[in-house]
Amino acid sequence: MAELIAYFSRKHQNYVNGMLKNLEVGNTEIAAGIIQRLTGADLFKMEPVHEYSRDYNECIAEAQVDQRRDARPELKHYPEEFEKYDTIYLGFPNYWSTMPMAVFTFLEHFDFTGKTICPFCTHEGSGMGSSEADIHRLCPGAKLKKGLAIRGGSAGSAEPEIRRWLK
Repeated sequence: MAELIAYFSRKHQNYVNGMLKNLEVGNTEIAAGIIQRLTGADLFKMEPVHEYSRDYNECIAEAQVDQRRDARPELKHYPEEFEKYDTIYLGFPNYWSTMPMAVFTFLEHFDFTGKTICPFCTHEGSGMGSSEADIHRLCPGAKLKKGLAIRGGSAGSAEPEIRRWLK
């Protein structure tokens, strides 16, 4: 069977190490790239049809509205042949203690029964939050591995931490 790294990541203006920075590549995408290099797994980036603002403050306001109304933003596309994957590395930034709502959309789109989900998130101090419980609730037939929380500002140097987690 095959492995898939399915992730949501946001570039542009982000909060990193206590300050706003403009990112060419989002922190979660950096971590997903490291996992891909170490595992050879296929990559899939979740992209909502309507992207959040490039401005950090506007983005968090939009994302909070989505979370409050339990939105399921439409995604541009989904991985083909999802059934061939038995292990899914699921990556996302932590948004108010859980996953961005686009990740909920992705998880509800497929049947994860019998699959192994290995969650990883980037954050600026909040760790995994309740995301593991949310994944378990959304994918009751999946085997859920312990998640890896990576400080967003350190994603580029997280390879040793990611290697330990993969073992």
